[in-house]
Parts: sequence; structure tokens; C-alpha cells
Amino acid sequence: MSHSHDVLVIGGGAAGLMCASTAGQRGLRVSVIEHANRVGKKILMSGGGRCNFTNTGTTPANYLSANPHFCKSALARYTPSDFIGMVERHGIAYHEKELGQLFCDDSSKQIVKMLVDECEAAGVRIETGCSVENVQHTDGGFRLRTTRGTLSAPALVVACGGLSIPSMGASGFGYELARQFGHTVLPTRAGLVPLTLTGKHQEHLQDLSGVALPVEATCNGRSFRNFMLITHRGVSGPSILQISSYWQPGDDLRLDLLPDDDAFQLLREQQAVRPAAELKTVLSDFLPRRFAQRLCELWLPNRPMKQFNDPQLREIAAQLQSWPLIASGTEGYRTAEVTLGGVDTDELSSSTMQSKKTPGLYFIGEVVDVTGWLGGYNFQWAWASGHAAGNAIA
Repeated sequence: MSHSHDVLVIGGGAAGLMCASTAGQRGLRVSVIEHANRVGKKILMSGGGRCNFTNTGTTPANYLSANPHFCKSALARYTPSDFIGMVERHGIAYHEKELGQLFCDDSSKQIVKMLVDECEAAGVRIETGCSVENVQHTDGGFRLRTTRGTLSAPALVVACGGLSIPSMGASGFGYELARQFGHTVLPTRAGLVPLTLTGKHQEHLQDLSGVALPVEATCNGRSFRNFMLITHRGVSGPSILQISSYWQPGDDLRLDLLPDDDAFQLLREQQAVRPAAELKTVLSDFLPRRFAQRLCELWLPNRPMKQFNDPQLREIAAQLQSWPLIASGTEGYRTAEVTLGGVDTDELSSSTMQSKKTPGLYFIGEVVDVTGWLGGYNFQWAWASGHAAGNAIA
């Protein structure tokens, strides 16, 4: 391995590769150190293998952070259209799925190849299967002892991600480095993750595993409308993954089971048209049949529509539009798409991602306390934060 570097990047994921190619294009000598046997593993698995590489509607409001203003600078200076421009230059076909989410037509391998090609064109060295054993701060910058020997450089970029999906090689190494250099690491937890149910709630729903329906999930003042999927252990699907980042055990979580309708008006109309039909029969026209039947077995009174008066219909409507879901926990980092929390942004420059405590030290991507919604926002943060650091390194 070459020992003459301007920049060492720990982590060959989305943020690390973006930072390396950006710095390399400015003439800096850059090496990426990746402990896995290949770079971009989370990119490869994302979006069902098609990589939801950005979201055209990205704004700072799509991110969670103790400091919601921190992400503004980087996101403003490297936008979704900037990344789309790179994708198009490399001839990668893509499409919009929904809500501004862009995916490769073919394979997420194309995004990894694009980033590697950009790095190679900029003279960046990529070392895979190389683990960092020790990092020291020296007069000349940083000295890293690795399984391939000792490396040193005046600038060090920590881009080794969070704790989500340990099967992909995720670890807490980035947080350990942050603490080593005196940084505060805000409490971490799994985000964009399925919720688990226990006890009666799980018993009531687990045999409906595989049933999906559109809902609006609401918790702590946030609402997300999309599909919910019932699983053997609890609930998943886009609406649940989104709300999971705002939910913690004990928080009140409500589901609107008829998000496109005024439930009371719908029930009154059905009562007028089908007075002899039972409630479960009526609801089966608007909800998955097995789910509607279970609701009427356990939560709602089931009898012919003509037997309900207006106050009773209002009460049923209220339950349908604010159904309490008593979640017990999450599936954890094993299946989480992201890690909430991380390196405290108050101790980083928002324009350069450089440490305010140790000059020449940078933190980018998921290791930082900036977490996006589901739908390409976390990749956009990786590109933007990596680009910010790559442009700032002297």
C-alpha cells in the first residue's frame, strides 16, 4: 500500500466513495479503506437491488437531527439534480417509482460501478478487506495501523456508517473514533424499521401475516400515508417504517385505516344503500376481507347496518380513523435501514463536515446525527455530506 496520502477515507459506502472521488478530482491523493470484501454493500442491497439513489423532493424537512438546521448547507450545495447529472453521464437508465423516489431500471450494481469508476478516474486507491486497528493523531495529521500496514495523511474522513444491518458489516467503529477524539455521540437506535407486537395484539394479528392495506400512521405529531404490511412478528411496510423513526416504546401510535375516506360519511352512505348488510361485510369492500372480519370480531360491534344509530356510527368511524396500535418494540438493527442518532452535529462544521475539535478530521454520512426518511433521502445525505467534505479538504 502506498504511504503517501493527502486524505484517508475509512468506509467504502455511499458517502465515503462520494467524498473520495470529489477530493480526488481536486488533485488530492486519496485512499479508501474498506473492511468488507467489496465496496458499496448497502448500495447493492437497497431498493430491492435497484437502489433508490435519491429523491427529487429532498428538503431539510425530510431529516431527523438534534439540530434540524445542520443538514441545510450540504443539501443546498449538492442537490438531487447534481447526482442525477452524474447518473445520466454514466448512461444509467432510471425511473421514478412514487413520491420522487428514483431507482435504476436495471441494477444497483450500476451505481456502485459509477462511483468506483469516478474514483478510478480521479486516481483514488480503494483497499478492500482492510481493517483499521488503531488511529492516532500526530503532528502531521493521522496515522492508521491497518491489517495491510501503517498509513498516514493530514486529513482523515470517517465514513463507516451506523449500526444498521450488521450482516452487511455494520459496526460502531465510527462512533468509537468520534469518542476517541472527544466528540459527543448522541444515543443511537434503529430507524426505518418494522415494529413488533406482543401479547394479545400479536395473537390477534399474526395469522393475518401478508395482509397489506393503505393507512396513515401518526405518532408524536408526524403522519405518513402509505401501505402497512402485517407480519408474523408485527407490522412493516412504508408507512410503518417511516413512523418508526418518530416512535419509541410507550408512545401513542394511531392508524387511520381509511385514509382516503371520511369514515362516518362512508358508513352512513352504506347504511342507506345496504341496511341489511353486516358491518364486517360492508368494511370488507374497503379493507382486506380477513382484516375487516378480525376488526369486527375483536374491536368493532358486528351487526346489520340498520341497527346502528348515528352516535354509534360516529364511534365506529372514530375507531377506524384513529385505531391504536400497541407496538412493543422494533426489529432492531438487524433489519433497520438506518441508525438514528450519532456524532453530535454541534461539534462539526455544517459547510465542511470537519470536526470543530480536531482539524483535519471529518465525519460524513450515516455516522453523523442526520437521518433521512424512507425514499432515497439517506443516499442524498450521503452524496451531499461526502461532496461537502471532499470539496473542503485542503
